[in-house]
Amino acid sequence: MAAALSDSIPSVNKAWVYSEYGQSADVLKFDPSVAVPEIKEDQVLIKVVAASLNPIDFKRMLGYFKEIDSTPHTVPGYDVAGVVVKVGRQVTKFKVGDEVYGDLNENALVNPKKFGSLAEYTTVEETLLAVKPENLSFAEAASLPVAIETAYEGLEGAEISAGKSILVLGGTGGVGTHVIQVSKHVFGASRVAATTSTKKLDWLRSLGADLAIDYTKDNFEDLPENFDVVYDAVGQSDRAMKEVEERGKVVAVVDPITPPAFMFTLTSSGSILEKLNPYLESGKVKVVIDPNGPCPFSKTLEAFAYIEASSRAIGKVVVYPIPSP
Repeated sequence: MAAALSDSIPSVNKAWVYSEYGQSADVLKFDPSVAVPEIKEDQVLIKVVAASLNPIDFKRMLGYFKEIDSTPHTVPGYDVAGVVVKVGRQVTKFKVGDEVYGDLNENALVNPKKFGSLAEYTTVEETLLAVKPENLSFAEAASLPVAIETAYEGLEGAEISAGKSILVLGGTGGVGTHVIQVSKHVFGASRVAATTSTKKLDWLRSLGADLAIDYTKDNFEDLPENFDVVYDAVGQSDRAMKEVEERGKVVAVVDPITPPAFMFTLTSSGSILEKLNPYLESGKVKVVIDPNGPCPFSKTLEAFAYIEASSRAIGKVVVYPIPSP
């Protein structure tokens, strides 16, 4: 099987590409004959089975980070799940045929890769990957890396630990759904509160929230309690400061930031996924894919339009299968 996989690698593949900054609907184009990227010595070539979209994908496409971004011609996509079909000479962790998942970019913002996961094949350093949990589909695994690593590293930076309490602002988004679960099941938080809209309250409780707050009806500032940690995934750190204990911490992943809240930017690593794999395999931490998906590869433009309407998505929007049947 391994020989068959490596022998069948084409010279070109299908991919979504943008060559200038702008709205996804205007600049993102399907190209059926993009050259398959060459691997470096510390990289593997992955036959992509599934990818998922993140807000950074369309913000990068819009040129928000152009001063530090790699210049277009760009294949977008950070999250990937697929099968290793070729390995570099320095690679020791994986072999051809391994099913893997990860975030293609160690640093999300500074000179990220020009060739992402919205293609049939892509390359990535072995240090950014982990073996896919056997109980997860490729689509489920692709939904995880950026969101669950952001949740884990942000909680670690906020010094969450067993017995502490946390308020999650934006509990139903890709990051928020994992902050709820990771804070409770991995770090042992004693009380987890989270905000969402009316229709999603019961669903939020099913993820492990002890208190689900309807932001359309209630102000979280009116709660009769303060929290050891507030994790802000929606850009409300000014309000969040009112809800944290005197020595507590507010971590934010969305602007604007009100000090002493601190902005968190992910540094991806396959080792984080390896730490979390047992929780995923046991079912303690669950995958959350938007119920309107997965979206086939041919409908990637529609998937971008959906996540750009930011309040609509629940969990992660996954592109699968790649390529479309």
